[in-house]
Amino acid sequence: MKFTVESNELQKALMKISGVVPSKSTLPILENILFSLSNNFLLLVATDLEISMSAILEVRGSEDGSIAVPAKRVMDTLRALPEAQLIFHADIATNKIRMITENGEYNLIGETSQDYPAIPEFKGEREIVFEGSLIGSMISKTIFSVSTDELRPAMTGLLLQIKDGEMCAVATDGHRLVRVIYSKIAQAKTHKDIIIPAKALILVSKALEDGTNTLSFNTTHIKFSFKNFTLTSRLIEESYPNYESVIPLENDKKLLVDRNTLLASVKRVSLYSSNTTHQIRFSTKKNELKIMAEDVDFGGEAKERVVCNYSADNMEIGFNAIYLMDILSHIDSAEVVFSFSSSVKAAIIKPTTMKENEDVLMLVMPMRLNV
Repeated sequence: MKFTVESNELQKALMKISGVVPSKSTLPILENILFSLSNNFLLLVATDLEISMSAILEVRGSEDGSIAVPAKRVMDTLRALPEAQLIFHADIATNKIRMITENGEYNLIGETSQDYPAIPEFKGEREIVFEGSLIGSMISKTIFSVSTDELRPAMTGLLLQIKDGEMCAVATDGHRLVRVIYSKIAQAKTHKDIIIPAKALILVSKALEDGTNTLSFNTTHIKFSFKNFTLTSRLIEESYPNYESVIPLENDKKLLVDRNTLLASVKRVSLYSSNTTHQIRFSTKKNELKIMAEDVDFGGEAKERVVCNYSADNMEIGFNAIYLMDILSHIDSAEVVFSFSSSVKAAIIKPTTMKENEDVLMLVMPMRLNV
């Protein structure tokens, strides 16, 4: 097996799929990336058996073949190399690999491609074509809110609801919730709920390309197809909690505030909150929001006033500052609207301006205030 390629091009392709490779696995072969050359096209494949990713790279091939290459060693080598022409030569009989540049030669041992797990063929039952920017926006607005609690597996993924020309993405960890609805999705006529693992979405966000991309799925798997990359992932086959039941409908106290001003204030004040609870306090009155924090253990406290638009009853409510900063950091608009009901019910946060055919709702649960 032999081909010539620019080292930076090979590195870029490998970077997009190497995130799939497990650092430690009970199957050591999974710590490799499969290189398969046919004429002038190199197919790169990585898998952890739950998620599989492939990339096609155009090279100057001279000898077809395939071999499993140690992912960490080849990635570390390419990262350390300057941009240069690279000759990749693998002896399939001995699994010896040589990477040759103008100034150096690097030798490593691979494994036979026959030992690499076969990637099951994917047959999608439904397909949606979308712009790369849409799926990228959806992931960035929701992924931070996905749970990491393995005891609640459904919440470790993103719920994607497809129905009546809409695509609704939901993520929650029980403390905060994000719901983004995209309307006028031409192919989203069918009714289907699927839960996509967070790891798969993070990898997708790194591999997204401009232009149209394709999402296809069946009852057990989902596949994202880009121009030169594909990702296939097993779905989380669990029942997602009834998230709609926690979205309050009676929040009639509205607070309009500049997003950047509020975010900066919360960051500063939270430095004086408890390292355990990260609790901050919102105290509202007419056109004024006071943000306060107190660290009882170490005796620190801070308070700031922020000008806002608020005309409802005075109230106080507590939040985890980290959750609040996460939400504010993932909203695009210059201003945000908080909707409150009481100090013990969830607050809804929305951007004042949204992209066409997009509806964003974020929710954060309050913290019980110490009297």
